[in-house]
Amino acid sequence: MAVRIVETDHYTGKPPIIIEGFPGVGLVGTIAANYLVQKLEMKPMGYMYSKDFPPVAAVHNYKPLYPARLYKSEKHKLIVVLSEFIIPVTQVAIVAQKLWDFSEDNRTEIIVSLGAIKKKEENDGTLYAIASTEKCMQRISKFKDIKLIKEGAASGVTGLLLARGAISNFPVLSLLSESSVQHLDPAAASILVKKLGEILEIKLDTSGLDKEAREIEVKMRTIMEKTRSASKDYKKMESIGQMYG
Repeated sequence: MAVRIVETDHYTGKPPIIIEGFPGVGLVGTIAANYLVQKLEMKPMGYMYSKDFPPVAAVHNYKPLYPARLYKSEKHKLIVVLSEFIIPVTQVAIVAQKLWDFSEDNRTEIIVSLGAIKKKEENDGTLYAIASTEKCMQRISKFKDIKLIKEGAASGVTGLLLARGAISNFPVLSLLSESSVQHLDPAAASILVKKLGEILEIKLDTSGLDKEAREIEVKMRTIMEKTRSASKDYKKMESIGQMYG
């Protein structure tokens, strides 16, 4: 059940901000993370691997890639960690620990998790946030269109990173857009990316973002369907047992 972060290139700039975009409500985190990688022309840095991950390769621009990948930009002091498949429940704690160790190794300034919560009504652009430290809360409270969540729960890798950050007094921020739970939501990802640029004070050209986010959505939908199918087929093969070899 081991999870490995394999670095094919190393980050050598100033202490970075780690952006984490894993699948969740509306696939918002993954769409937003992919958009950042494309728009900022980030360079491949490595991938995350486990024999318990779905046996599938993502194909982008004719190139097969591991579906859980890392990208870097020394110029923007960013490392993006994204996944195009849902992390298996049995691997969540291990992935969170690996990301925490990776963060420490790279002297990370802050970990920012991109995601979404269930939309209750028409999205007016309001975002929600959970912060692990008082200083991080104060930083976010300056933005009037971001509401800090007082009571609730954060699950998965993000939840574990937030709890670890609170205990260690290390800044971990969960930034959430309102999204539909019934379909992929590139509009919610668009709102998230625009606000992230403001928070991190990154000059990010968001013109055409809605259109490009929808193009990413189509790619993500295909990959998620393939991943789901591969996982089911793989489990069937394991239940039957190895026939040859």
